[in-house]
Amino acid sequence: MVKTIEFYFDFGSPTAYLAHTQLKKMAQKYQADVIYEPVLLGAIHKATNNTPPGLVPAKGRHMMMQDLPRFIKRYQVPFEMNRFFPINTLTMMRGCYAAQKLDCMDKYIDVLFESFWTKNLNLGSQDILLTTLNEAGLDAEKLLALTAEPDIKEALKATTDKAISKGAFGAPTMFIGQNMYFGQDRLDFIEEELAKA
Repeated sequence: MVKTIEFYFDFGSPTAYLAHTQLKKMAQKYQADVIYEPVLLGAIHKATNNTPPGLVPAKGRHMMMQDLPRFIKRYQVPFEMNRFFPINTLTMMRGCYAAQKLDCMDKYIDVLFESFWTKNLNLGSQDILLTTLNEAGLDAEKLLALTAEPDIKEALKATTDKAISKGAFGAPTMFIGQNMYFGQDRLDFIEEELAKA
Protein backbone atom coordinates (compact mmCIF):
# COMPACT_ATOMS: atom_id res chain seq x y z
CA MET A 1 0.00 0.00 0.00
CA VAL A 2 1.43 3.39 -1.02
CA LYS A 3 1.69 5.88 1.83
CA THR A 4 0.80 9.53 1.21
CA ILE A 5 2.48 12.38 3.07
CA GLU A 6 0.69 15.71 3.10
CA PHE A 7 3.36 18.40 3.43
CA TYR A 8 2.14 21.84 4.53
CA PHE A 9 4.90 24.35 3.93
CA ASP A 10 5.88 27.98 3.41
CA PHE A 11 9.09 29.00 1.62
CA GLY A 12 9.85 31.38 4.49
CA SER A 13 10.57 28.51 6.87
CA PRO A 14 14.16 27.20 6.89
CA THR A 15 12.95 24.02 8.55
CA ALA A 16 10.40 23.53 5.75
CA TYR A 17 13.34 23.68 3.32
CA LEU A 18 15.16 20.99 5.31
CA ALA A 19 12.03 18.82 5.40
CA HIS A 20 11.64 19.28 1.64
CA THR A 21 15.14 17.92 1.00
CA GLN A 22 14.51 14.82 3.11
CA LEU A 23 10.91 14.03 2.16
CA LYS A 24 11.92 13.71 -1.48
CA LYS A 25 14.51 11.09 -0.50
CA MET A 26 12.05 9.23 1.72
CA ALA A 27 9.43 9.20 -1.00
CA GLN A 28 11.88 7.52 -3.37
CA LYS A 29 13.17 5.06 -0.76
CA TYR A 30 9.73 3.93 0.41
CA GLN A 31 7.77 4.54 -2.80
CA ALA A 32 5.57 7.07 -1.03
CA ASP A 33 3.73 10.07 -2.44
CA VAL A 34 4.40 13.56 -1.10
CA ILE A 35 1.52 15.96 -1.64
CA TYR A 36 2.79 19.53 -1.44
CA GLU A 37 0.27 21.80 0.31
CA PRO A 38 1.38 25.47 0.12
CA VAL A 39 0.14 27.61 3.01
CA LEU A 40 0.70 31.08 4.39
CA LEU A 41 2.62 30.59 7.62
CA GLY A 42 1.84 34.04 9.00
CA ALA A 43 -1.88 33.34 8.73
CA ILE A 44 -1.46 30.04 10.58
CA HIS A 45 0.51 31.74 13.35
CA LYS A 46 -2.14 34.44 13.66
CA ALA A 47 -5.05 32.00 13.72
CA THR A 48 -3.42 29.79 16.36
CA ASN A 49 -1.83 32.56 18.47
CA ASN A 50 1.56 31.01 17.77
CA THR A 51 4.79 33.03 17.92
CA PRO A 52 7.51 32.49 15.27
CA PRO A 53 10.75 31.14 16.81
CA GLY A 54 12.69 34.23 15.77
CA LEU A 55 10.47 36.43 17.93
CA VAL A 56 11.37 34.45 21.05
CA PRO A 57 15.00 35.54 21.59
CA ALA A 58 16.32 32.46 23.42
CA LYS A 59 14.49 30.08 21.08
CA GLY A 60 15.64 31.99 18.01
CA ARG A 61 19.29 31.92 19.12
CA HIS A 62 19.13 28.21 19.84
CA MET A 63 17.49 27.46 16.50
CA MET A 64 20.01 29.47 14.48
CA MET A 65 23.18 28.69 16.42
CA GLN A 66 22.64 25.03 17.34
CA ASP A 67 19.53 23.30 16.05
CA LEU A 68 19.69 24.20 12.35
CA PRO A 69 23.46 23.57 12.05
CA ARG A 70 23.03 20.13 13.62
CA PHE A 71 20.41 19.09 11.09
CA ILE A 72 22.24 20.65 8.13
CA LYS A 73 25.27 18.56 9.10
CA ARG A 74 23.15 15.43 9.55
CA TYR A 75 21.39 15.82 6.21
CA GLN A 76 24.49 17.00 4.33
CA VAL A 77 22.52 19.58 2.36
CA PRO A 78 23.55 23.06 1.21
CA PHE A 79 22.18 25.87 3.37
CA GLU A 80 22.79 29.56 3.85
CA MET A 81 20.70 31.65 6.22
CA ASN A 82 18.97 34.20 4.02
CA ARG A 83 20.17 37.68 4.99
CA PHE A 84 16.86 39.17 3.83
CA PHE A 85 14.86 36.93 6.18
CA PRO A 86 12.03 37.36 7.06
CA ILE A 87 10.50 37.96 3.61
CA ASN A 88 6.82 38.37 2.76
CA THR A 89 6.08 35.09 0.94
CA LEU A 90 2.49 35.78 -0.14
CA THR A 91 3.27 36.09 -3.87
CA MET A 92 5.61 33.09 -3.81
CA MET A 93 3.04 30.91 -2.07
CA ARG A 94 0.27 31.94 -4.46
CA GLY A 95 2.76 31.17 -7.20
CA CYS A 96 2.68 27.49 -6.18
CA TYR A 97 -0.95 27.32 -7.28
CA ALA A 98 -0.17 29.24 -10.46
CA ALA A 99 2.62 26.74 -11.15
CA GLN A 100 0.20 23.89 -10.49
CA LYS A 101 -2.08 25.36 -13.17
CA LEU A 102 0.85 25.52 -15.59
CA ASP A 103 1.99 21.98 -14.69
CA CYS A 104 5.37 23.07 -13.33
CA MET A 105 4.75 23.02 -9.58
CA ASP A 106 7.53 20.56 -8.70
CA LYS A 107 10.17 22.61 -10.51
CA TYR A 108 8.81 25.89 -9.13
CA ILE A 109 9.04 24.58 -5.56
CA ASP A 110 12.56 23.20 -6.05
CA VAL A 111 13.78 26.46 -7.58
CA LEU A 112 12.36 28.71 -4.88
CA PHE A 113 13.45 26.59 -1.92
CA GLU A 114 16.97 26.41 -3.36
CA SER A 115 17.10 30.11 -4.23
CA PHE A 116 15.80 31.16 -0.82
CA TRP A 117 17.92 28.89 1.38
CA THR A 118 21.12 28.25 -0.59
CA LYS A 119 21.60 31.32 -2.79
CA ASN A 120 20.71 34.11 -0.35
CA LEU A 121 18.37 35.82 -2.82
CA ASN A 122 15.85 38.51 -1.88
CA LEU A 123 12.81 36.79 -3.34
CA GLY A 124 10.64 39.47 -1.75
CA SER A 125 11.75 41.67 -4.65
CA GLN A 126 9.51 41.07 -7.66
CA ASP A 127 12.38 41.83 -10.04
CA ILE A 128 14.62 39.23 -8.40
CA LEU A 129 11.77 36.73 -8.27
CA LEU A 130 11.07 37.24 -11.98
CA THR A 131 14.74 36.85 -12.87
CA THR A 132 15.13 33.73 -10.72
CA LEU A 133 12.14 32.01 -12.30
CA ASN A 134 13.07 33.00 -15.85
CA GLU A 135 16.65 31.79 -15.40
CA ALA A 136 15.24 28.44 -14.28
CA GLY A 137 13.33 28.16 -17.54
CA LEU A 138 9.92 28.98 -16.05
CA ASP A 139 7.49 31.53 -17.50
CA ALA A 140 7.84 34.05 -14.69
CA GLU A 141 5.59 36.71 -16.19
CA LYS A 142 2.75 34.25 -16.69
CA LEU A 143 3.20 32.74 -13.24
CA LEU A 144 3.16 36.07 -11.47
CA ALA A 145 0.21 37.31 -13.51
CA LEU A 146 -1.78 34.28 -12.38
CA THR A 147 -1.09 35.04 -8.71
CA ALA A 148 -3.53 37.96 -9.01
CA GLU A 149 -6.38 35.69 -10.14
CA PRO A 150 -9.20 35.20 -7.58
CA ASP A 151 -9.11 31.38 -7.80
CA ILE A 152 -5.38 31.33 -7.05
CA LYS A 153 -5.83 33.61 -4.04
CA GLU A 154 -8.69 31.44 -2.82
CA ALA A 155 -6.66 28.23 -3.26
CA LEU A 156 -3.94 29.47 -0.90
CA LYS A 157 -6.51 30.67 1.63
CA ALA A 158 -8.44 27.40 1.46
CA THR A 159 -5.36 25.23 2.00
CA THR A 160 -4.19 27.44 4.87
CA ASP A 161 -7.65 27.12 6.47
CA LYS A 162 -7.56 23.36 5.90
CA ALA A 163 -4.20 23.10 7.66
CA ILE A 164 -5.54 25.05 10.64
CA SER A 165 -8.68 22.91 10.80
CA LYS A 166 -6.50 19.77 10.88
CA GLY A 167 -4.56 21.11 13.86
CA ALA A 168 -1.52 22.74 12.25
CA PHE A 169 0.04 25.63 14.17
CA GLY A 170 3.22 26.15 12.16
CA ALA A 171 5.30 24.84 9.28
CA PRO A 172 6.44 22.40 8.24
CA THR A 173 3.52 20.22 9.26
CA MET A 174 3.07 16.77 7.78
CA PHE A 175 0.24 14.27 7.91
CA ILE A 176 0.12 10.57 7.17
CA GLY A 177 -3.55 9.74 7.42
CA GLN A 178 -4.79 11.31 10.66
CA ASN A 179 -1.34 11.40 12.26
CA MET A 180 0.23 14.87 12.42
CA TYR A 181 3.98 15.50 12.59
CA PHE A 182 5.16 19.05 13.26
CA GLY A 183 8.69 20.15 12.42
CA GLN A 184 11.43 18.63 10.32
CA ASP A 185 12.91 17.16 13.51
CA ARG A 186 10.02 14.66 13.53
CA LEU A 187 10.99 13.10 10.20
CA ASP A 188 12.29 9.98 11.94
CA PHE A 189 8.72 9.20 13.01
CA ILE A 190 7.55 9.65 9.43
CA GLU A 191 10.25 7.27 8.24
CA GLU A 192 9.15 4.70 10.81
CA GLU A 193 5.59 4.99 9.52
CA LEU A 194 6.72 4.61 5.90
CA ALA A 195 8.88 1.61 6.76
CA LYS A 196 5.82 -0.20 8.15
CA ALA A 197 4.22 -0.13 4.72
